[in-house]
Amino acid sequence: MNASLALFGRVGLSLIFIISGWGKIAAYAGTQQYMESAGLPGALLPLVIALELGGGLAILSGVFTRWVALALAAFSLASAALFHANLGDAAQAINFWKNVAMTGGFLMLAAYGAGALSLDHLWNKRRSA
Repeated sequence: MNASLALFGRVGLSLIFIISGWGKIAAYAGTQQYMESAGLPGALLPLVIALELGGGLAILSGVFTRWVALALAAFSLASAALFHANLGDAAQAINFWKNVAMTGGFLMLAAYGAGALSLDHLWNKRRSA
């Protein structure tokens, strides 16, 4: 049961990043302008897409889970601070706290790993044999 719960947890945490990464590709110019309006260089967008899409897929498959989870935890907190810090706006406050909650989920993944239904587990099992 724990292995299934860990898998479903990884699915839940990963989907928002996979979908968001694809969305940034589809709306590249608009996303770049949005980043620049927040004071960030638009040239960082390929790195953001790589982290969201690649990181989301890594979490989903359970590969390099602990390291990717730490990267996405830091990214989620940075996104909260840079894009959702206007807590007087209810929608921004919800997004801020959503990012904080995702950070908590990623920190749990970093602490406990991906679980038995993951590539990490399969690789560790093969190394031990």
